[in-house]
Amino acid sequence: ESLDVMHWALQQNDPDCWLQANPELTENLIAINDGAFKQALDHYKYFTRFPEHPREHYREQGEDFLRQLEDYLAENHGSALTGPSPALADIAIFPFVRQFVSADPEWFSRAPYPRVQAWLQRLVMGDLFLRVMKKYPQWRAGDEPIIENWQAD
Repeated sequence: ESLDVMHWALQQNDPDCWLQANPELTENLIAINDGAFKQALDHYKYFTRFPEHPREHYREQGEDFLRQLEDYLAENHGSALTGPSPALADIAIFPFVRQFVSADPEWFSRAPYPRVQAWLQRLVMGDLFLRVMKKYPQWRAGDEPIIENWQAD
């Protein structure tokens, strides 16, 4: 459903032309992400629920996708997956890569994916992510509502 929401929102307003950035490759990468990579991610994060294999086995399955991402980033000089700047594929995929990394950040820091590491760091430290992930105090009954006029640049 998240991808449907992203498509709907971008059909309303797509100032950076995210939908136009190599749609065929975008669709392919998101399908792999939502299929094989998501399954490997779930098994890797929750490996105790899947005792058929050791944790490293599930990480290796996820690494298949990380290697593909590394290759696409190499083609685009490390900037984005489908072109010179981040677009739909990057924004749809990076939260899952972020979860994969969070399962073992020390391993990822040593892993042979320098372009994926830099790409993820740029997205996580980018203005867009920091603005949408702003932390607020927990709202309680009786508190004034917090309403921000958030506008994308």
